[in-house]
Parts: sequence; C-alpha cells; structure tokens
Amino acid sequence: MRISQLLRVAVSLATLASAIDAQAAAKQVVALIQANEQALYFVQLGQGAEAEANRQGLQLVVFNANNDIAAQNNAVETYTQQKVAGIVVDALDRDSMMPAVRAAAGTGVFVTAVDTILPDGPQIAQVGIDSYAAGKQIGDYFVAYIAAHGGAAKVGIVGALNSSSQNERQKGFEDAVKLSNGVMMAGVVDGRNVQEAAMSAAENLITGNPDLTAIYATGEPALIGAAAAVESQGKQSKIKIFGWDLSAPAIKGIDGGYIVAVVQQDPTGMGAASVAAIADALRGKAPSKTTVINVPVTIVTKDNVGPYRASFK
Repeated sequence: MRISQLLRVAVSLATLASAIDAQAAAKQVVALIQANEQALYFVQLGQGAEAEANRQGLQLVVFNANNDIAAQNNAVETYTQQKVAGIVVDALDRDSMMPAVRAAAGTGVFVTAVDTILPDGPQIAQVGIDSYAAGKQIGDYFVAYIAAHGGAAKVGIVGALNSSSQNERQKGFEDAVKLSNGVMMAGVVDGRNVQEAAMSAAENLITGNPDLTAIYATGEPALIGAAAAVESQGKQSKIKIFGWDLSAPAIKGIDGGYIVAVVQQDPTGMGAASVAAIADALRGKAPSKTTVINVPVTIVTKDNVGPYRASFK
C-alpha cells in the first residue's frame, strides 16, 4: 500500500473516530433537580432516574438544591439556558417553580414533575402520589390504632414547612385525625427536611408536651429525627411514631415497637418513570396533555416489614 493510500485510510479512521466522539458528545442530557440528597428517599429516586437514563441512552446530570427553593428555580433556568433535552424536577415549592417550568417548556425542553405534583402547566408528566390522600390514609390508620389502644392520644407533628408535598401530607393527616374526639393535637414543629433539625424540633415538642403520646412525621428526615428524639429521651414505651419513608432507623423503631406505621413510596420507580416519560417525548410521543403517573403507597407495620429489610441493611 502506497503512502498516499495509508494517509487516506488514516484520515478516514480519524474522521470516523471524530464522528463517534461527536455522537457521544451529542448524547441528549436530562437534568434531575433534587430537593436534597440527604434522605435515602431522594438517593433512591436518583438511582432510578440514572438507571432509566442509561437504559434509554440519555445522559443524566443531577443538581442537589439542599432544600433551597431559590437554588432549585435557578437550576431550572440554568439548564434551560444550556439547552438540555429534558428536566425532571422534585419541587420544594410547587407554585414558585411554575414560572421556570413554563419558561423551560417554552424553549422546547420537556419537563416532568416527580414526587411533588405541580399545578396545571406545560409539564408533560406528573409522577408521584396523591400526598393529601396518603396523609389521610395514614391518619385513618392512626385513628383506628388509637381506638384499639385506649381511645385517647396527644399527637404532635414534625413537618417540613418548606415542602409543598409534605404540607399536603400534614393536611391529610390532620383532616383524618380531627374527626376523632379522643385525639388532641399538640401542634406542629418544623424539621425543615433535615435530620438534625427534625431531631431538635422533635425534642422541643416532647419537652414542651410531657403528656405527648404520639408523633406524626411527614418525611424521612422527620421520621428519623423523631425516632432519635424519642430514643434520646427514653420515651420509647410512652410515645408512638407514625410517619413516612422507610430507612434502617425506621425498621429499628418498628422492631422496637415505638414506630407503629410508615408510609412507603417507590422512589426508584418514580425516578425511572419520570425519565422514561422524557425519553418517550424525545421520540415523538409527547402527550397532548399532562400524563399523570400514579405510584401506589404501602403502609408498613411490624406485620409486613419483612420484605423491606434487605433494602435497608
């Protein structure tokens, strides 16, 4: 083979390699904008999104807002300017998120909402649960439990007042509980969706209410913080906890008898479904109206916790 032929082959190979590199560089990007990544729930949501992105041949980038509403909104704006193909957002505040969502959709970015259901808008899918209905469901369970165990309780709530979805969980629980004459409300403390803050808030709740007999926690950090507060004050035999999202500490509390019931979601499935909706839209299957993808919840107690143990060792 002549030198000129060798050069042409080398150029062809270089061109092919360059084309392959360009294709890789052009892999469509989907941005996942998390509320935080402290809670295992959000970690699992991200894992589900990552696995689905890999399966669909997409590149997933993740932004951790660390419970900062403004940071979330700015992230949506930044990724829109960067012309990503899609954005998955778990909004801390659903109403303030909408201007950024509308702006993103206006530039052709496909947006899905996960976990926190957004108001009507241009998002192509809402992936999650009915937080109010699930809050009422655990509230009904709480009322039935109290009726079967003496009929009276004083319950305080460890919430996350910066989270729209957790406020809905709180409202659903309160609406169910207020129908019971035997239940007295001790008030709400703000755990801010952070374990340490939730523990401190729960300790203040317990200290301020010596006759407290129950706590309702609206999220994983609140549940872990409430359990830690009950343990630190040696109140395991006096205070029963009801809450959201399993973890190793939650299962420990169930085994110890002071955590009675936990609403368990499917964050991995939710993360996957939110990315799959964007992948469909990128292939021309964008819905004419917002698709609602409901993910069921399970109330986990000592009677059905067994199958969950392996996931939280």
